[in-house]
Amino acid sequence: MIEEVTPNNQLEKERALLVGVYGSDTLRYEAEEYIAELEMLAFTAGAITVDKILQNRMHPDPASYVGKGKLQELKAIIGELKIDVLIFDDDLTATQIRNIEKGTKAKVLDRSGLILDIFASRAKTSAAKTQVELAQLQYLLPRLTRFWTHLSRQKGGIGTKGPGETQIETDRRLISRRISVLKGKLDKLDRQRTTQRKGRDDLVRISLVGYTNAGKSTLMNTLTETDVLAEDRLFATLDSTVRRLDLENHTVLLSDTVGFIRKLPHDLIESFKSTLDEVRESDYMLHVVDASSSTIEEYIDVVDQTLDDLGTRGNKKLLVFNKIDLLPPEALKELKQIYPDAIYLSAARAIGIGKLKDHLEKLIEENYVNFEYKIPLSQYKAAAFLHDEAVVDKEQYEASGVIISGSMSKKVKNRFETLLLEIDGTSGQ
Repeated sequence: MIEEVTPNNQLEKERALLVGVYGSDTLRYEAEEYIAELEMLAFTAGAITVDKILQNRMHPDPASYVGKGKLQELKAIIGELKIDVLIFDDDLTATQIRNIEKGTKAKVLDRSGLILDIFASRAKTSAAKTQVELAQLQYLLPRLTRFWTHLSRQKGGIGTKGPGETQIETDRRLISRRISVLKGKLDKLDRQRTTQRKGRDDLVRISLVGYTNAGKSTLMNTLTETDVLAEDRLFATLDSTVRRLDLENHTVLLSDTVGFIRKLPHDLIESFKSTLDEVRESDYMLHVVDASSSTIEEYIDVVDQTLDDLGTRGNKKLLVFNKIDLLPPEALKELKQIYPDAIYLSAARAIGIGKLKDHLEKLIEENYVNFEYKIPLSQYKAAAFLHDEAVVDKEQYEASGVIISGSMSKKVKNRFETLLLEIDGTSGQ
């Protein structure tokens, strides 16, 4: 049987050595957590982590990140363990990359380069591919000298997907021109998305946000009974996915998009802002958290900071702890004491889904306003609108028309009053 070779399923996976630094800004236990996450990123990209090295130094060396002595040590380890790629947990400058490559004779990637590589392999739609290529080129531009001598001798593997493979001879001017073209393409896609969202303005919009691999896509599948891609790898979802969710009394639009992560490359956030408009313009956000994680508080902080960067500070947000089936009872009890207002569930086992739906109903109805309108019998469109879009509690017929009372969302109320103006304008002609 011949095994299919894909970017994340190579016959011979690259052997990676991971390198991190701890000191004045990062404590050792934090560095250990960061490098464990880097190992997951490397696995997602299709590499096998052979060894991990943490160096204790006050600040990364500006010339080689780890210093001359450590660089020689890395070179020896690379030869002994047959390492294919060195992956660093921080972003490296062009000078650092060049000096590390020269000192070790190995392929070098930093954290941002690795994340961009994963995004390149995961991008499926035209919008996602455009956004990733833009981020890659913006990342590549200040590192141009290193890559152009390096890519000419690369044989594939992680860190080589995307524009680098086809633009080895491209100079800085041509890359800048390509960046301008991609930005124009994204502006056009953004306008299209804005038009699509306008057609959904009457429905309440809820976004799933959270740290990558928190189970957002699994939760969407369970809630909407659909089959959005959900797997135990980082960044399973890049494009925004929108599905209708029928609650008992309301229909809403539920969207799922890319998960967040520590040190998410700035260029990537910038290029994905149009995709993340679904989050920015949502009425409510469900912040999904992996309850089984040992770094819950930090994950929450990372997501909150990223949301602030996107300008979503004013959006209503509900904490949803997922994967509670992986927690012992005492740990779950303690978590509920720390976060008493959160919702606790297991999307994979459909535990607590009913409670979440009930809570969403309450959130939506908090935004409802009461109304009472006297509708002339000739304005049947207005009466039909209220029956279709609002919750009608009472109707009282009179000779000149009907008095309708009930409740509706503020969005629907604005649409209804616009309709009344249109009807008045038509009748006055």
